[in-house]
Amino acid sequence: MTGAFARRQFVVPWQGCRPIDEAAIDATLDFIFGTPRTEPTVAYVHVPYCQNHCLFCGFFQNVWRPEASAAYVADVVAEMERVAGTPLVASGPIEAVYIGGGTPSALHADDLMVLVESLGRILPLAPDCEITVEGRVHDFGLSKAVAALDAGANRVSLGIQSFDTRVRQRLGRKASGREARAFLADLVGLDRAVIGCDLIYGLPGQDDAVWRADVEAAIELGLHGLSIYALNVWPGGPLSRAIDNGKLPAAGPLPAQATAYAHAVETLTAHGWRQISQAHFARSPRERNRYNRLIKEGANCLAFGPGAGGHAHGFRWRNTVDIARRRALVAQGRRPIEGLSRLPVLHRARTAVVSGLEDGDLDIEAVEAAAPGFLRVAAPLLADWVDAGLGEMRSGRFRTTRAGAFWMTTLATGLHAVLDRLVPTESRPEGAPA
Repeated sequence: MTGAFARRQFVVPWQGCRPIDEAAIDATLDFIFGTPRTEPTVAYVHVPYCQNHCLFCGFFQNVWRPEASAAYVADVVAEMERVAGTPLVASGPIEAVYIGGGTPSALHADDLMVLVESLGRILPLAPDCEITVEGRVHDFGLSKAVAALDAGANRVSLGIQSFDTRVRQRLGRKASGREARAFLADLVGLDRAVIGCDLIYGLPGQDDAVWRADVEAAIELGLHGLSIYALNVWPGGPLSRAIDNGKLPAAGPLPAQATAYAHAVETLTAHGWRQISQAHFARSPRERNRYNRLIKEGANCLAFGPGAGGHAHGFRWRNTVDIARRRALVAQGRRPIEGLSRLPVLHRARTAVVSGLEDGDLDIEAVEAAAPGFLRVAAPLLADWVDAGLGEMRSGRFRTTRAGAFWMTTLATGLHAVLDRLVPTESRPEGAPA
């Protein structure tokens, strides 16, 4: 559990993608948006603003300005309307929508309401579509949450990270732990939506007692879902600099993180929570965690808003991040899309590896079917992992132990390295530009 590897490795979703030549970009986008989809599909709406840059976060883009709210929503609604009639968007139901960021809850209540309402008005949402609004405690408020629910949202996910006020303040969180607990309790008390939050273990100053209190607080609140994540210290990022400069204590070492993970799993399951993925737990059957599960399984993703990433038909892309440039491109009649690339060779096999390990039950034969030769090359590695207590082989499946679940991203990286050794067999998607 604590010493299987010297460090954790992380799967980069875009690793191995092959950029599309500039001369072929327009034709490729015509193919993507002009081709109906047949696979499960989700949508992601990106709100690229934050009140401040929290030290642990690697996704900060723009400082929030209240006057940006209405213009941002108008831009995204217009974007959805421009593509609503394309075969890519109109050809089937969207099973889950995630409004993330950034900080979606920074939007004014009326604007957030317009954004959520527009999803159901413009996009072909499934009747039981999961619509999640991500947020933070500061500047959210119950009235704004109610506005989002009135507009059609049915799930709220709050980035809490810790309920300990001192730990929160060190990270750049403005609300106290008491305020965070009170707001979550109010949301749960409404009984109108699935309510969940994120906790991070390994934070500076978060000792064993603080982490145990964080887990207990989440249980006591009666949340429907809970995600627990290991701290990532991005090299050169603000948290890394603060630690290196002595402004913050060191992050929790790997053995302590492993112990924290094991404690959380044991405690949550003892209280009747179901572990539905490596990092996510559900107390209530109302919590489906639909968006996250489908993304890990390789569902198509329709992207809206500056900086949102999408993928379909064997390609991935990112909406233009710079808001001024995005508006200029739209004014010129051009698509505000950048970073267009072909998905990695053996993408389906890579997705099967990640989703299987996330669930703790990897179907080796399914990966072999997508990447012939996988089992032969992976067999020694899987045998080593079984010997190390990270999993067991049973009926053609690799089932992770609790230790294997903690090291899941490192295991996925190892199996992706196996796939890299195989002779590429994928051809370009049928009908796609060369």
